[in-house]
Amino acid sequence: MKSTFVLLALVISLSAFCQDRVNPVIKSAGGVFEVPESTLKPDPDLPYRIIIELVSASENPKEVNQALNNVARLINLHVSGGAPKENLEVVVAIHGDASYTITDSPTYKKKYKEENPNLDLYKELSKAGVKLYICGQSIRARSIDRATITPEIQVATSMLTTVTTYQLKGYAYLKF
Repeated sequence: MKSTFVLLALVISLSAFCQDRVNPVIKSAGGVFEVPESTLKPDPDLPYRIIIELVSASENPKEVNQALNNVARLINLHVSGGAPKENLEVVVAIHGDASYTITDSPTYKKKYKEENPNLDLYKELSKAGVKLYICGQSIRARSIDRATITPEIQVATSMLTTVTTYQLKGYAYLKF
């Protein structure tokens, strides 16, 4: 009897750890675990206006940039937690070493010897309503040709002016 109880407890414990991640909005990235027992959840009545400074370089140029993946996670977490997708207004200000993630595959391949794995995620984020801006200062400093930038990305004067403008409009600030 005792061994049956131990086996049952083990099965229950393993099933809790083997949950599949869900992707309610951004399907290709940013998978999250549902946490039905959470007592603090996103408020479904609040507008979530968020400006994200995306600066981190890709750790592995063969894989989607983890900072960019976190943008997808942020959206999926809010929606899986109960906030309607329509309540999310997300803006991303890309700069620094993350600037290279926005280039077309031929340009990315010149730098990293790999196809750009970030392009599909940028397309999906844009389709989900995320506003994507590249810092004009960063593309000038890195000699990134505008013609090589994925069409989902708009050029801003700078990351600094993008962040301050959106913060003054009431957007919460995050840095990835």
